[in-house]
Amino acid sequence: MAREWDVKQWREELVAACRFGEEARARALVRQPGPRKARALLESMLDAEEGLVRQAAVLGLAELGGAASARRLEQQLVREEARGDRDGDSVAEAITRVLGELEETSARASLVRRLERLATGKPDLGDVNTLARALWHKRHPELLPVVRRGLEKLALSEMNSLGGLLVLLEKSPGELQSWALDSSVSVERKTEVLTVLEEEVPEPLVPAVLAFISTAHALLGGAVNRETSYYCERLFILLLRHREHLIPLLPPESRAELREVARRRVEAFALHDDSLRAAVLLQYVGKPEDTELLEAHRPAEPVLAKVFDDAVAVLRGLPARGP
Repeated sequence: MAREWDVKQWREELVAACRFGEEARARALVRQPGPRKARALLESMLDAEEGLVRQAAVLGLAELGGAASARRLEQQLVREEARGDRDGDSVAEAITRVLGELEETSARASLVRRLERLATGKPDLGDVNTLARALWHKRHPELLPVVRRGLEKLALSEMNSLGGLLVLLEKSPGELQSWALDSSVSVERKTEVLTVLEEEVPEPLVPAVLAFISTAHALLGGAVNRETSYYCERLFILLLRHREHLIPLLPPESRAELREVARRRVEAFALHDDSLRAAVLLQYVGKPEDTELLEAHRPAEPVLAKVFDDAVAVLRGLPARGP
């Protein structure tokens, strides 16, 4: 690592690993020079013109962790916000995400300051959503008034994750479960909560997830519209992202409800992401007889068809189960 060309190669390999999502490779590269040398190299990368290089540096500093990384990342966040270009927005999003994941308590204060800055203008909805999900990782009662003020100042008319974060901060697990089942609460507000829970589902909130499944099942009796479709899409994303944790915890009644919802989505949304996710979910909550449905709605496009074929293969290997 002492020679210039070695440093250049290290940087290029790190950027490539981050670009293609090779997390294990990226972590190994960050550790390669030793903490002190790595930090110096990464901080120098934050001055690069190329956004991908700066994003790689952000992920590298997050891997090193510690108060020094949290401070430097907040400084860089302000710089990226000031750039006002697409690269700056992408790097700011990456910094927001990693601040949510850092263990340092100061990272929460950095995210709060980010919210306060956003609330003074008219930010992109994606920036607000990313920040809300990062704050969920840093949830604390002290955030409640901050999020309320942010929502009041932003006055967002669109569905957003910040509204979902506020609900999660306001309600106890039992209250959230009842709220999810309450038919007087709009589907849009419930969807806002699902988008935040995608980030993390604490154990006390698992019963609330079951309530969200029951709500999806109840929606089957009504008209299919954009709002209910998006609700089911976010529910499927949540369950599949946390499949190893959540699926084994589903009681028989929730599995049956989810199976029926997934079957209905396969029937209604051929060649749509919602249909593909439903097919994947049927691998976990379906029955052997669901193979007929999957084969009847199998897409012609080979890549999409493989999702259905994989589900069929799994279901054909399942033992028969009762209702």
